[in-house]
Amino acid sequence: MGRPREFDEAAVLDAATLCFWERGYEATSVRELADKMGLTSASLYNTFGDKRALYRRALNHYIDASFADRVRRLEGGLPPRQAIDAFFAEIIQRSLDDAQHKGCMLVNSALEVAPHDPEFKEIVAGVLGQVEAFFRRCARAGQRDGTITTCPSATDLGRLLLSVHIGLRVLARTRPERALLEGAVRPVLALLEPSTCHRH
Repeated sequence: MGRPREFDEAAVLDAATLCFWERGYEATSVRELADKMGLTSASLYNTFGDKRALYRRALNHYIDASFADRVRRLEGGLPPRQAIDAFFAEIIQRSLDDAQHKGCMLVNSALEVAPHDPEFKEIVAGVLGQVEAFFRRCARAGQRDGTITTCPSATDLGRLLLSVHIGLRVLARTRPERALLEGAVRPVLALLEPSTCHRH
């Protein structure tokens, strides 16, 4: 039986996640990570492996704490149209509350790491697929209950809303302004209104 670790693994993983989230993968050194986590470099490597392995753990930790919980809470607690509205309202508020303009760690990873790393590309694509599926389920349910237009398919609406979500997160990193972010979302949400459906 090995010697028990003398630190809280969850707490040091939180610290690593925040460090990567603030600085990105490439700009974060192992020394910085060890300092933020309160570990020696040897302890970091022994516990988490190399920098890439730690980033994978940190990204999955972020995903579990962010996307999965939000989707489950909104989908389980609100009617479909309201769940979509609430999703974007929360994203905007989180962006405005983010003093460091960190953005979304998943979207940041999609831009910085995923294009050059097949494993991270798969992780990011998988989570974005889950977000798209959430929007698609809400759209389909809203079309059934009459609160969302039936003109674009639920599939197309899911793709549109995912694209808006990603764009919003990128935009908020450089211009975290309420009027701008709400103005970007408002016309898209208006497209969901049943009255916008025109059949010929």
